[in-house]
Amino acid sequence: MSSLPEARLCRYLEALSTRDWPAPTRHRLGLALGDWITAGWSGALLPAAAKIRQMAQECFPGKGSAAMFGDAGGVCPPAAAYANAAISHLREVDDAHRGAMLHPGIVAIPPALALAARDKITRGRVLASIAAGYETALRVGEALGPAHSGRFHATATAGTLGAAAASAVALGLDGAQLHAALGIAATQAAGSWQFFDDGAHASKALHPAFAVRNGMAAAAAAKAGFPGARAFISGPRGLYALLHGDGPLEALDRDLGHGDKICEATIKAWPTCAQMFTALDAARALYMQGGWHATEVERVEVRIFGQALRIAGVAWPDSPAAAPFCIPYCLSKVLQAGVIRMEDIESPSPQDPGLQEWRQRIEILPEEVYSRAFPYLRPSTVTLHLRDGRSISQTREIRRGDPEDPYEWDGMRERAEMFAPQLDREHIDRIFAWCRDVAAGDGRAAIALPDWLWATGRRQ
Repeated sequence: MSSLPEARLCRYLEALSTRDWPAPTRHRLGLALGDWITAGWSGALLPAAAKIRQMAQECFPGKGSAAMFGDAGGVCPPAAAYANAAISHLREVDDAHRGAMLHPGIVAIPPALALAARDKITRGRVLASIAAGYETALRVGEALGPAHSGRFHATATAGTLGAAAASAVALGLDGAQLHAALGIAATQAAGSWQFFDDGAHASKALHPAFAVRNGMAAAAAAKAGFPGARAFISGPRGLYALLHGDGPLEALDRDLGHGDKICEATIKAWPTCAQMFTALDAARALYMQGGWHATEVERVEVRIFGQALRIAGVAWPDSPAAAPFCIPYCLSKVLQAGVIRMEDIESPSPQDPGLQEWRQRIEILPEEVYSRAFPYLRPSTVTLHLRDGRSISQTREIRRGDPEDPYEWDGMRERAEMFAPQLDREHIDRIFAWCRDVAAGDGRAAIALPDWLWATGRRQ
């Protein structure tokens, strides 16, 4: 059993707690923290966030030292992690990954910080916990592959194992316990896309919450001495066989120690489903290029990888939850104004006459060549066919925020101002300074989690 790829992965994860992190990975860990906190603040004041906080406390009653976005009052770690995972996914601005096709930060960071608030663990262990969550979720997601992600929400399936890994490392479990934690978590890894087909888009934010809940419970069970499946991915009744896996199984343990998976994550440039980003980037390039006027456009042709339409396939939004998954609506906003603001998603205007005019002109065409390049490239071409016979095109294969075109702190600040407008510049700078300090500071020092990370004041 020690030759299993799962065993090799778990031995690697165990060693992360004593690792001397290279500077690029420390830098990327700091950016990941900043990205996740931005996502959390972006959703913290929404009505759905209040429901999530209430639900978390009903599911996990009791006081504690952990906090939820929008409420710095003390709750127990499972309540905080559950709520924060869901709240940071409300507005679709949390990070992503091309190969794994999931959102890693929202399953890796909430359990790490919630357990750190209770156990006063060191900054070094927090970083190891977060890195373990990313490493596991992304490797499992890549192994399960596109056939899996077309049927299941990989943030909920692979993300459950990522949350278990983050929790296990935060709790200081040894390699055998860590392996048990992932094996137990695999039995609770689920997340169907059927809610999209049935118009229940608002429930998507619950998927990472349940993943974190199950991952934390699995780590606690392993700490208590319960065994878990050994071949939880590769076995004849493991996740690969059960959940339509078609990716490379070798992704589980390939190149361990040669680069960190967190450095491959994408920080999102748009408050929408990441599957449409290259189309939006191309549309923005056309907007900035100029040389045309809206009245001159007869038809907009969008050629895109077909897999995008499995998730971002909403024909036209009928609710805020559906807006981020509608390519024609989001594309219309970009062609009309060059930007998608948070209010365009939170309070969509699908009946706006100008948007309706764009809607009638937009044609979405799956392109087989582009589909074959997925998931490591996400090609899209947007072409404006003008009434005078001219055509103007832009093509994008990678997204702003992908590892080839990454964000740095100045860009992160601009994102935070756009995605979380309730934060002023001083508060953003304070948050990001904390993120940089956690990532670059003395790893032996206990981490401090100030109230202002979560809310402007305590509950009354």
